[in-house]
Amino acid sequence: MIDVSRSGQWTLGDRTVHRIGYGAMQLAGPGVFGPPKDRAAAIALLREAVEAGVDHIDTSDFYGPHITNEIIREALAPYPDSLTIVTKVGALRGREGEWLPAMKPAQLVASVHDNLRNLGVDVLDVVNLRMMGDVHAPKEGSIEREFTALAELQQQGLIRHLGISNATLTQVHEARRMAPVVCVQNHYNLVHRVDDALIDELNALQIAYVPFFPLGGFSPLQSDRLAAVAKHLDETPMQVALAWLLQRSPNILLIPGTSSVAHLRQNLEAATVELPTEVLEDLEAIGKTAA
Repeated sequence: MIDVSRSGQWTLGDRTVHRIGYGAMQLAGPGVFGPPKDRAAAIALLREAVEAGVDHIDTSDFYGPHITNEIIREALAPYPDSLTIVTKVGALRGREGEWLPAMKPAQLVASVHDNLRNLGVDVLDVVNLRMMGDVHAPKEGSIEREFTALAELQQQGLIRHLGISNATLTQVHEARRMAPVVCVQNHYNLVHRVDDALIDELNALQIAYVPFFPLGGFSPLQSDRLAAVAKHLDETPMQVALAWLLQRSPNILLIPGTSSVAHLRQNLEAATVELPTEVLEDLEAIGKTAA
């Protein structure tokens, strides 16, 4: 039986969530664009996730666009009081599915209202400012104008908590001078370890770190060593990779995404995987080799 509570808990402002959640990006069509092949299956997957104890769903209105949020609303509204939905703003989709920056204050305001409307809520639990940077890598530069726009919406009561995505440590500190930051969402996994120092600093500040692409994203993690460890433990490589993240630092929250119920169950079962010290050392070597 799946027991998500075994993953532990962390707080996002005044919200407490289990450390394994669900990332809704793959509920949209191929390339996160257009409708899914089977909308009923997407709805069923979301309901199963919540029934299994998932209380943290990550989404965005530019997934689809609009489609993922509409599916979440259809599947789960009225939402359980325990469910925290985290969204992000800062991008738009072009007619051909291209990812376009949308960082002007007016665009951010419009995006927040899109999320409110399509999720069917009066206030958003958490909104991440998604910096475009180098797409999946952060790029230095002031975020004062953009984060101020979101802080003003927070003061108006449309957003409970703020976070930042694809950000540098300097940008995190800049954002914290304008409003409290409850989470940072960056690219990180067993192989991609650029944010090691950032994770530790955020942990000291009691700020959640939410890795996107925890399993490699569009290019799933491939490692003979990971496969060997997983075989030895009688787990899947992806379960081991998620378990490693849970043991890496207590402030790490996981949002692995999938459109498959079978994969969802496997991901959630990572909450019960305990990695011995010698296995952790073996896995640590994968990141050092990649670096």
